[in-house]
Amino acid sequence: MTLFFILNKSYNMKKLLFAFFIIINSLFAQGKPYAVLVSIDAFRWDYINRGLTPSLSEIKNDGVSAISLQSVFPSKTFPNHQSIITGMYAQNHGIISNDFENLITHDRYRMSDTNAVRDGKWYLGEAFWETAKRNGIVTASYYWPGSEIENAQRRPDYFKPYKKGTADKEKLDQFLKWLTMPQEKRPHFITLYFEQVDTRTHQFGPNSSEANDVIKQVDGVIAQLKNNIEKAGLKDSVNLIILSDHGMTEVSKNRAINIEQIINNSKCRIVNTGPVAMIEAPADIKEAVYNNLKKNENHYKVYYKEDVPEYYHYSKNPFITDIVVIADLGWELRDERGMKRMENGNGIGGDHGFDNHQLDMQGFFVAEGPAFKVHYATGTLWNIDVYPLLCKIFNIQPRSNIDGKLDRIGFLLK
Repeated sequence: MTLFFILNKSYNMKKLLFAFFIIINSLFAQGKPYAVLVSIDAFRWDYINRGLTPSLSEIKNDGVSAISLQSVFPSKTFPNHQSIITGMYAQNHGIISNDFENLITHDRYRMSDTNAVRDGKWYLGEAFWETAKRNGIVTASYYWPGSEIENAQRRPDYFKPYKKGTADKEKLDQFLKWLTMPQEKRPHFITLYFEQVDTRTHQFGPNSSEANDVIKQVDGVIAQLKNNIEKAGLKDSVNLIILSDHGMTEVSKNRAINIEQIINNSKCRIVNTGPVAMIEAPADIKEAVYNNLKKNENHYKVYYKEDVPEYYHYSKNPFITDIVVIADLGWELRDERGMKRMENGNGIGGDHGFDNHQLDMQGFFVAEGPAFKVHYATGTLWNIDVYPLLCKIFNIQPRSNIDGKLDRIGFLLK
């Protein structure tokens, strides 16, 4: 009986201590704000309307939501994550594609090249975690593109080097650990990145049963993430923003254009292919190459760099090539190697990178928390405006050289 009393008393003490921790945590949370920014790669604007996402739909209904979130051009992963976190167009923050090069030195930036993505010379914008750190806010990131920069001053206080295939549970467990760190060490701004929707819809397309399966799966991740916020005693303190970088559209080998065959000149360099092709031609043949592409213009538009329409914001970076070719939605610009890959069944499910004004290239945006209005729905938002929104939540001064504007998004706040 005595032993039972001691054990029972010990168990009750643990429960009391845990409850005390939750109360103290909540009191601390009433001071400096918390913001958690979650990216679900390639979660198209309309996926939330398929009846497969109870957790995301709850946030949409209870908090704030947009019809869609407009990506920047090109509607690719790394350019758009940089635009979200810096408030700048791709031509200004420097990450003009997932794969591009310095046209003078021929140094290459590839999202699959660890050394390249960690080299700060490519990143011209100031990420929000840099702005936050300068203002005494502790930050953390789990796989946000650009968060691994070698210069410790330019990356979050806590970060994880990217490792493909990391289990969602591992990310969520670390997220909870960050939220329950001692107050003086705890991050108040955290980013998380989930890639599975992008991976699956590239392979099978956005309208497949596999797409619906992964949409349901990632909604379950969001449910667990919210549960971890509650476990940390921060349910009423965290401003949770969930968005995507771009959308996705169906592609097919029957809608592939052999751009190398059209150019038909070995002196040209095709720097990039896909929805956008970047072509570098020697000065003496540049006009001829352009004219040949123009003559064969079908399901694509060709521009000299300086003539790329202003609404793309894609002409004022030194690494953009002299000739830019932009495919129609759902069409692919490929070199000989790329054509063979498509013939063999690679890259025939879904793709993105097209005109960012096309509805299929739009992402989504939902948010909830003490800073946000409730039951508030709006039209299309711009992802470059997320950076000034974060600055407003933390009441800190944004950089003066950004393209984002608070007055296009600030109305979401109370």
